[in-house]
This record gives sequence, C-alpha cells and structure tokens, in this order.
Amino acid sequence: MSPVPAYRTPPEEPPALSDRAMDNLQFIRDTMERAASFTAVPGWGGVLIGVSAVLAAWIASRQLSFHLWSRVWFVEAAFAVTLAGWATSRKARRAGVTLLSGPGRRFALNFAPAMIVGGILTLALFRGGMTGLIPGTWLLMYGTGIVAAGAFSVPIVPAQGLFLMLAGTVALFSPPAWRDYIMAFGFGLLHIIFGFIIARRYGG
Repeated sequence: MSPVPAYRTPPEEPPALSDRAMDNLQFIRDTMERAASFTAVPGWGGVLIGVSAVLAAWIASRQLSFHLWSRVWFVEAAFAVTLAGWATSRKARRAGVTLLSGPGRRFALNFAPAMIVGGILTLALFRGGMTGLIPGTWLLMYGTGIVAAGAFSVPIVPAQGLFLMLAGTVALFSPPAWRDYIMAFGFGLLHIIFGFIIARRYGG
C-alpha cells in the first residue's frame, strides 16, 4: 500500500509594505489623538457668557418668587449653552479640528455626567422644598463637570472648575441674601476672568 503524499500548506505571504505603513500611521494618529488636548474652549465666548450671567443675576435678584427667579436662570442657561456651542464650533473650525475628535469627545463625555446629576438634584431639591440649596448645587456640579472635562483641555480650564466648586460650597452655607451675588460671581465674573485668560493665551 503506497503512502499518502503529504501536502504542505503554502506559507502565508507577508503583509505588503504599504499595509504595514498604513497600520503604523493609524497607530501613531490614534496615539497622538489620545494625547492631544481639547483646545477649542472659547475665550471671548466665555467672556460674553459671563456678562450675560451678571445681567441675569441682576434681573433674578428683582424677582418676587423662586419660580420667577429660576425662570430667569433657565433662560440664561439656554442662552449660554447656545453661545458656547456656537463659539466652540467656530474656534474648532478655525483650528482645523472637529468637535467629535478624540479630545472633543472625551471633553464632552466627562462634562455631561455632572450636568445630568445636577439636573436630577435640582428636581429633587425643588420637590423637597429645599430651593435654597439649588444655587450652590448648580455651581458645584458645573464646577465638577469643568474639572473632569478640563483634564482633557488646557490647564486653565480645570482651575476655573475649582473656583466654581469653591463658589458653590460658599453658596451652600451662606445666607439666602447672598444667593444672587454668588451666582453673579460664579457664573458671571469667573467666566469673564477665565474667558479673557483663555482668549489671550490660547486664542479666542
């Protein structure tokens, strides 16, 4: 009985040099994207947000009920979000980066949880009749979000978040009469100061 001939599997061809080069380039690009900072934080846009917040604090201080007071700040929040989105997109286009790139995506994902928690706490405090704690909660959660997101941005951003957290802590343990002054300082003056620094150091 004749032996069965052995068939050898032909050796696999090594990947083409162009394929290996493309893989290496993709790896380098991914590594640089992970290490990059989100630099599209608006400077002059932050200044304008701060100015509008100071105006909102003045208008809110003249309201006769918490419902009217909170409406003023909800309108201000909607305006600030719209302005921040426009200013950020404009700065990103000028820098030639996309908001959905690695740094921008990480910035947003780290900022969002604190805002969601802040919204939940606001509803819980309102239903529990503890409206006096809402201003401090807003400042604390906003500052926390900026600190977390600022880890993927320029160093001045988390510094602003720390000052906001400090303002929120003060608001939680201050007399109700201080409420509008602290809101004007946190959402207004701090945005103006840090927005100006960002505009001068990192572009508008």
